Amino acid sequence: MAGEGLGWSGLHGLNTGDPQLAAVLHKLQRVQGSDIPIMVLGETGTGKDLLAQAIHHDSTRAKRAFVSINCASIPEALMESELFGYEEGAFTGARRRGAPGKIQMAHGGTLFLDEIGDMPAPLQARLLRVLQERRVTPLGSGKAYEVDVMLICATNRNLKALMAQGQFRQDLYYRLNGLVVRLPALRERTDFAVVAQKILLSLSGMDQPVHLSKEVMDLFMRYPWPGNIRQLHNLLRTACVMVGAGGTVRMEHLPDDFLEEVQEADAHRPAASSAGAELDLPSTLHRCMPVPEVQLSCALDSPSPQVLQAPAVPNATLRPASPPICMPGSARLQDVALLAMTETLRQCKGNVSAAAKLLGVSRNTIYRKKEQLPPDVWG
Repeated sequence: MAGEGLGWSGLHGLNTGDPQLAAVLHKLQRVQGSDIPIMVLGETGTGKDLLAQAIHHDSTRAKRAFVSINCASIPEALMESELFGYEEGAFTGARRRGAPGKIQMAHGGTLFLDEIGDMPAPLQARLLRVLQERRVTPLGSGKAYEVDVMLICATNRNLKALMAQGQFRQDLYYRLNGLVVRLPALRERTDFAVVAQKILLSLSGMDQPVHLSKEVMDLFMRYPWPGNIRQLHNLLRTACVMVGAGGTVRMEHLPDDFLEEVQEADAHRPAASSAGAELDLPSTLHRCMPVPEVQLSCALDSPSPQVLQAPAVPNATLRPASPPICMPGSARLQDVALLAMTETLRQCKGNVSAAAKLLGVSRNTIYRKKEQLPPDVWG
């Protein structure tokens, strides 16, 4: 799992300084004790399972069972018996005296359904019925058992798109999504150094901690981490074994395939993806603006006349990403702001989080202008 071995118990322990993650944790803390179903969205490896355990740890059910089932890793033929249990003789190969299902085992505690988007359609109907009736009937049994669980689901798939395709039940979706939160990808977070150090401490211990050399940290900061925290944890675990207690991780301690991936990522990485690199921002911000500078957020959010400020990025060199589109001095400031947003989204390949950081505005500011932006900017 993404957070295996990290030892970050409780929601407070997950707060490592990233504003996006802090907002997620704040929402979850607000609903503690309510037993509202929670749905966690996010890419593979972002720590959805770790978050689910932290929610359970902080709940009034902490002393009861935390039962996790990965809907994508269990064969469809076995998932029904895993979830709902079975009685003796329910099917060929069934255990003598049967076996309780995961739902029944979680009674009084927390049930975590990971990768819920991969649950087969027939089981979705059965799960919905269990959630509505709060009773589960094992396979081959005529007896229903009361179940009281706090439900947490997680997925890296777009459930609304699956609903539109008829692959996920709409009624089940609205039964599961009491509170929906999204975990940011590791590449979108601002607390990478803290996360890496915390993982190293969990792997090497406080007495003789392992450290990262500046060269390795610089390399890590510009790598996109497609496997997120799970990938980082596995990489550092191997590096710690190679370095030994109290050592420093250097380039020679990193796997060859990882270094090759870094080289490929560097070759295709947009110049704006890291501080210190040459930054692709629309030249409109500097070469075509006839007005003094103020915050872009003002120009976008305020109806009063405001003008535009280019986001400050340390050690960055500005250059036009595409031929500059100059606007006449009488152009409306809103048009200038929208143009800057359009160009920056294109540079970031539609990554709203990255574009918002470069522009110095919130993601909501960009989303509010979605209808006024060209469709091709979303990647």
